Amino acid sequence: MPALASTVTDTALIFEGGGMRASVTSAVVQVLVEAGIFVDWVAGISAGASNLANYVSRDPARARASFTTFAADPNFGGWGSFLRGTGFFNAHYIYEATAAPGQALPFDFATFAANPARRRVGSFEAETGRMVYWTEADMTDLAGFMRRVRASSTMPILMPPPEIDGRVYFDGALGPSGGIALDAAQADGFGRVFAVLTRERGYVKRPPKWPAAYRAWFRRYPAVAEGLNTRWRNYNRTREELFDLESSGQALLFTPASVAVTNHTTDVTALNQAFERGLAQARQELPRWKDWLGA
Repeated sequence: MPALASTVTDTALIFEGGGMRASVTSAVVQVLVEAGIFVDWVAGISAGASNLANYVSRDPARARASFTTFAADPNFGGWGSFLRGTGFFNAHYIYEATAAPGQALPFDFATFAANPARRRVGSFEAETGRMVYWTEADMTDLAGFMRRVRASSTMPILMPPPEIDGRVYFDGALGPSGGIALDAAQADGFGRVFAVLTRERGYVKRPPKWPAAYRAWFRRYPAVAEGLNTRWRNYNRTREELFDLESSGQALLFTPASVAVTNHTTDVTALNQAFERGLAQARQELPRWKDWLGA
């Protein structure tokens, strides 16, 4: 394998989550890889962790399939899977089983490991409420990495949480950043960020309708209930900070022009259409990205 190199070293690349709304932003992965824009520091939370995985492994075909055609896999999930206890999204199958060689969605771990880019995958520790950002030091083998991507992506209620080193983890969107890893980029000293978001520019998250229901459901993990009940505030605050950074020239943002799918859409036609809209928008914006990144 030829040596891999980064082409952008002064900017943090952040992939937001959003479940199947990443059908739009997985198109950004394709455009960046095709254009040879390889950022040296990449973070992802929830579905953004899958985009990170496919970007760092430089696999645009897997990026698209992960959020489009893969939804047609009979083992992908659904309410039957939820009732069987494997989750509305069959998390073990989606993230761990299918990434192995010869499986439904094999992952090129060799290229991932050879890429010099630093990487951060964010998840939420259920018992303590602590936000954890795993680094490349935690991603030394396929199984361990994919379990962390799964942990980052575990939607409360809809998916059973995994354990890692004896601790239970949920979706990193429950953390203080609201699911956008700007805090991780800033902690590592970056003043410039390229944030790939999965909501339209004018979107504002609302408070939950039934906060008491979350507290009842997660009696064992009150920090998870608190994370769910405060996420709207954290999410909106992080987005406002990004918009301020954009205004001052310190941030480049991808915000979808429209998002016609939800975080749990499994209709492949709708997901493919969302990808194509994201692809068209990303290709249109690419010259501006190149100019801002100096790529």
